Amino acid sequence: MGLLPGSALTPGLIESIVLLGASLPFAQAADVLAHFTGVRVGADTVRRLTERVGAVHVDQETAAVAELERALPDEPRGPAVQVLSVDGAMVPLVGGEWREVKTLAVGEVVGPAEGARTVELSYFSRCTDATTFGHLATAETHRRGTRTAGTVVAPTDGAAWCQGFLDLHRPDAVRVLDFPHAAEHLGAVAQAAFGPGTAAASEWLGVQAHRLRHGQEDAVLAALAVLSTRMGLPPETRTAAEHTHTYFATRRDQIRYAQFAAMGYPIGSGCVESANKLVVEARLKGPGMHWTRANVNSLLALRCLLANGRWAEAWPAVWRAVCAAARARPAVPAAADPPGPAAPATPPDRATPAPAPPPRAKTIVNGRPTADHPWKRFSGHHAKS
Repeated sequence: MGLLPGSALTPGLIESIVLLGASLPFAQAADVLAHFTGVRVGADTVRRLTERVGAVHVDQETAAVAELERALPDEPRGPAVQVLSVDGAMVPLVGGEWREVKTLAVGEVVGPAEGARTVELSYFSRCTDATTFGHLATAETHRRGTRTAGTVVAPTDGAAWCQGFLDLHRPDAVRVLDFPHAAEHLGAVAQAAFGPGTAAASEWLGVQAHRLRHGQEDAVLAALAVLSTRMGLPPETRTAAEHTHTYFATRRDQIRYAQFAAMGYPIGSGCVESANKLVVEARLKGPGMHWTRANVNSLLALRCLLANGRWAEAWPAVWRAVCAAARARPAVPAAADPPGPAAPATPPDRATPAPAPPPRAKTIVNGRPTADHPWKRFSGHHAKS
């Protein structure tokens, strides 16, 4: 029947348990399983199986990257325009610690420039350092043909590790500073210079954001330069303006939003920010949830299978790996027998018959109760005082 050692659950039930455990809180997954199958398992069983299978899949993906590096196979042909975006989201660990989960979103840009949209999105997530993440994500970028795509557009928030990821996978990518992120920098300067929530701050921010979006980057840089040198402003305000001016000036090629939009390229990193919610936060940031770091990656691997629509395709190989890992575990030795020779078992066909019950005394003779009748034996207990 293909049962795992020590388990009475069929492979089909285990798949259902793991799929539910990757989608819902473990206790809720157990309730849903019982509703649809009539099989009741505990939340701990759902957790244990989900984390165990997820860990096996993490090992599979790690081995796949090693095989790619060893064999160097030809990469599938990528699309004419591909979107490659990375970002991070924080998840709670056991002990009150928070760690960043890094996520990659890969998609394809289709349609004319004025109505271009991103389709065929897929994801890869891990709770690890930037170098390891970039290395492990090779399996997904290879599958999507990132190195062979015509043009790769990479909207990110400008973090250094994001640029390092692009340097590794597609150095010639068209790098775009996420427009909402750029607007946040302008908003911080506006509040510092004109006061939080004031009409003057809103007016200045509106003008500069419109200029930045419509090809007037030099005018925005000039406005920031004016604030950074204006006498009468507090030193921290001038410092904020100078910092933002430097931030934009060093990313001058990444803030050409009017040109990007004219070519149909996305100017925001919404696809990966949505992935943070879909893949990571929807399952790992529920009320009262805290994870060990290893189990974060187990859940993330399964979450990506679901979000990428590849569960049915990948499950047979995952299950074979789970079974192989179970067979490779050392057998637990049986408990020692008690001292002394054990009595030989009696064959079933020669079993000693059970002794016959003793004959019951007659309680009624000729229609009248005898002394053994319950009425006679217990009549004294019911006598009146």
